Amino acid sequence: MTTTNLLLILFSLAEVALLFVVVAFFVRLRKSEALLTRLQSQHEAFVNKLTFSAQMEQELVQTFAKRQQELAELDAKLEERAAELKGLVEHAEAFCRSPRFLRQVILAGAADGKKPDELAKATGLSVEEVKLILDQGGDAGA
Repeated sequence: MTTTNLLLILFSLAEVALLFVVVAFFVRLRKSEALLTRLQSQHEAFVNKLTFSAQMEQELVQTFAKRQQELAELDAKLEERAAELKGLVEHAEAFCRSPRFLRQVILAGAADGKKPDELAKATGLSVEEVKLILDQGGDAGA
């Protein structure tokens, strides 16, 4: 073999080796492009999920604010109602303690056959006061 043939074989082997290197480079380049494409699609999906989460959070905050406002309004109405009921209870207690009402309760209880000590316990009066009212009631009815 001559040196030219030997050089030709060496150059041919070098070209084949370079060809393999170039093919390997392009294969790796394709894999890198595929990975980059996959990362970009995942990034887009992640951004979409973040956007959706932000929208949901905004809706949640708005709903919470609305509920807070409704609760404040209900609290104000409840306070008004409590004041009204307190006034009614005070009026009812005053009415229940009025002499006229107590007299009617005692006379009605006596008409139902209740004893003076039971009527005294129910009205919060003494037995003597109940007997006095019953005596006066008997005179008023005659």
